[in-house]
Amino acid sequence: MITTVTGKNQITIPAELARELGISPGTRLDWSKRGPDTVIVRIVPKRSELARRLAGRGRKYLRAGVDPIQDLIDDRVREDQEERTS
Repeated sequence: MITTVTGKNQITIPAELARELGISPGTRLDWSKRGPDTVIVRIVPKRSELARRLAGRGRKYLRAGVDPIQDLIDDRVREDQEERTS
């Protein structure tokens, strides 16, 4: 697929490629040079996608029976109760 660079250094991504790769308005692309005549373009994942990929990655480092999320919730509830009684 061949595209042409405009006077403002803009290009049009071929529709078929954009659909296949899920590129839509707002998609961020990371450009890098690889050699004298080669440019690599990488799709930068959205923050929500990065968070989804990372979800649960640290579980293998937790001791059995430890739930840091529940500990955090318990701490917040306790802090709210202390504020109400002060």
